[in-house]
Amino acid sequence: MPFVYKVPNSPYFQARYRDLNGKWRTTTTKLTNRLDAQKVAEHLEEVASGKRSAHHIRTVFNSLYQEFYQEKLPSATFREFAATWLENLKPEVASSSYDSYRKTAETFAAFLGPRADRDINDVSRADIAGFRNSLAKSKSTDTTNNRLKVLRMIFKAAKRDEYILQNPAEFVEVLKDREGDEGGRRALTVSEIKAVLAVADPEWQSLIKFGLYTGQRLGDLVRFTWANIDLDQDVIRFVTGKTGKRLSVPIAAPLRNHILSLSWSDDLRDPVHPRAFKTVTETGRIVGISNQFVELLAQTGLREIRNHQGRGIGRDAKRERPQVSFHSLRHSAVSILKAAGIPHATVQELIGHESEAVSRQYTHVDQAALKKAAKAFPKL
Repeated sequence: MPFVYKVPNSPYFQARYRDLNGKWRTTTTKLTNRLDAQKVAEHLEEVASGKRSAHHIRTVFNSLYQEFYQEKLPSATFREFAATWLENLKPEVASSSYDSYRKTAETFAAFLGPRADRDINDVSRADIAGFRNSLAKSKSTDTTNNRLKVLRMIFKAAKRDEYILQNPAEFVEVLKDREGDEGGRRALTVSEIKAVLAVADPEWQSLIKFGLYTGQRLGDLVRFTWANIDLDQDVIRFVTGKTGKRLSVPIAAPLRNHILSLSWSDDLRDPVHPRAFKTVTETGRIVGISNQFVELLAQTGLREIRNHQGRGIGRDAKRERPQVSFHSLRHSAVSILKAAGIPHATVQELIGHESEAVSRQYTHVDQAALKKAAKAFPKL
């Protein structure tokens, strides 16, 4: 039975009701009258349990809201809300992440067709699941799940801003790895890393060592300047391009020895890897540098040699996901640390990978633990 209650310092009643999985949910009614709030709570449970449509409860809720406050709840089409959401998000995320979010919104709008220009409340759980299933026919499991996660972000923001009362993407499950579909890139072994180092030039050898010993993304590594490196404290301090998170990564002993072997610039603003830095800053993209690493992998037989000729499978056909890339060094770092018995939370913090599970535990990892973890890395 749904019920309503008040919380301290708020004039509004909160509605408490169960969803289709029997889980208790809470939503503010924005109402001060208990009887009216109770009606809303009952309607909310009908929607959450699948007995009534979100459009129905929205109509009831809007009518009550207008009666008491002489104003309507905000409304927008999916296309309108997604455009506003993207505009607000753009200054907060890396350009590559923004492009991915924008592509997902555009692809989902195309999937909805004319309904993308109707009230966002009309989007149902079945629409989200249908979109996921259609993607799964031509995309990898990872790509499909990433796009589903973006939709969850969009509809979560819509619920927060009171454009919708229920998030239709909330209970649409991600896909599990399918047979023959790699769930993610694998780690490079130490012997494979040594093979790539053997064919790499000095700057690429340096980037590979930074990649393994810090576990960071290529896009961040190529932007390192000498100002990021503090040998007195044995840390590398920087802000990640993808998440905007401030990291202080301990310098492993092998990496410290490598850094000391490099030719330092008198200007701390100069890049550690000048050629790669120039390429990225001139183009604004990391793909050119990433492709250079693919060529190194090809030279060692770890990737197929690219001939830049089409394979006749079409843009929408499912492509085989490459198992190794520069990002594999990130996986290598995690594998080495875990094999050395480093606690999971410490590995997550050292690599800078944000995990929902770790966030829920409110885990704090001090610098001493991170430096201890850095000692687990082998010398190449």
